[in-house]
Formats: sequence, C-alpha cells, structure tokens
Amino acid sequence: MTLVVDGLGVSGLVRDVSFEVGKGERVGLIGESGSGKSLTALSIMGLLPEELAATGSVKLGGRELLGAPERELSRLRGNELSMVFQEPMTALNPAMRVGHQVAEPMAIHGTRRDHRQAAAELLDSVGLPADAARAYPHQLSGGQRQRVVLAMALANDPALLICDEPTTALDVTVQARILQLILAGTRERETALLFITHDLAVVASVCERVLVMLEGEIVEAGSTRDVLAAPKHEYTQRLLEASWLR
Repeated sequence: MTLVVDGLGVSGLVRDVSFEVGKGERVGLIGESGSGKSLTALSIMGLLPEELAATGSVKLGGRELLGAPERELSRLRGNELSMVFQEPMTALNPAMRVGHQVAEPMAIHGTRRDHRQAAAELLDSVGLPADAARAYPHQLSGGQRQRVVLAMALANDPALLICDEPTTALDVTVQARILQLILAGTRERETALLFITHDLAVVASVCERVLVMLEGEIVEAGSTRDVLAAPKHEYTQRLLEASWLR
C-alpha cells in the first residue's frame, strides 16, 4: 500500500511537499527543528492542531486522508496508520499496565482474538521480558517504554509506520537496539516506513531514500547512498559536514 503526498501545505509553514513511500520502503525525512517534518507527519495522521489547516493531497492506497471524517481516520489510526513519537510517555496511559495498552489497538480494531496472548508475543518480539506486561509505564526505563510504544504501533500490522525522532532521547546503545527493532518489525510486515530525524547517521542505517526538508520545503531527495555521497543542496552539505559520516 503506497503513501502519496502531493502538494501538501500547512498554513504557510509547510509548502508544496510531495513524495511517495511504497510498500515495504523505508524513507527518511530529515531536517532541523522547525523545518516542518513533524507537521508533515501530523498532517498524514490527521492530527494537526485545530488552528492549522492542511491543503493538497495525502493518499494511502488510493484513499484520500486530507479532509476525511474523523470517524474514518480513527478507524485507520492504529490499524493501517501508526506513529511512534519521540517521547513514549505521551503515547502511554500512566494508569494502565503496558500489556493492556499493547492489547488495546487489537481489541479496538478486532484484528486478533486472543489479545492478551498476542500482546505478550509482541512485547517479546521487541525484547521485553514476560513480566513487563504487568508493569506500569513509570516502572520501565525510557528504552523499555519506547519498545512498548513500538509494539503498540506494530500490533495491527499497519501499512504505514511513521517514526518521529523515536530514538533522540535515548543513549547510543539503546538507540541502536530500537533502530534494529524498527527495521526488523517493518521488514517482517512489509510495512512502509517514514522515519523523521535530524540525524543523517540514523538515516544511513535505516532508510533507502531520504528527503531533506528546510523551512517547510523539500530541498533535496534521492537514494540515501547518492545523497550522502554527493549532496547537491548547500543545506544537505552542511548537515553532512556536521555528521560523523564525514
């Protein structure tokens, strides 16, 4: 199932953004803070703040998402569309055990009969021990909480997974493990991945193609290998010079 973003604009903050992410493809969206990366992701998910408006077109599998009724978008989110945020506590209910939270998307969308067993298997697939299902979010480390959120996002085998700076707050060792889990989870399910980050090194390890965003516009796009080997835009060149990849 292909994501097609065509001429996306967001209240003057994002302008004429167009790209595609095919089934099983991993695309990086990179840029500095405030460049419009997260607004692009929130537009795709239908989660923009009320004061902002999106124009253009966002289609998943040929279905138009921009302007779709909230009821329809709610059915898609957590099922065909999933998102992992930078801070997992924003996505977790502090008063609910994590096993119940992983099972909840499956229960809501009716995708699996034995939600409890499926949740346990998902937590195991992201490297969490069996007793993690009974823990509350505050009882887990930051890396463990991010694994829980990833398990939730993958629960219903989504067509598209958006990761918005999911490893920025983690130390290098934990970051590497989370990236491996994201790769494994999307490859196994042939899930399209839009990975948002400011880190070219992360894009190099995860993504096949990269989109470079600056001040609300895509200024460079291409295969990760080509863009990193011979960046054409001055901004991309500066990013590369600031990265350990040089």
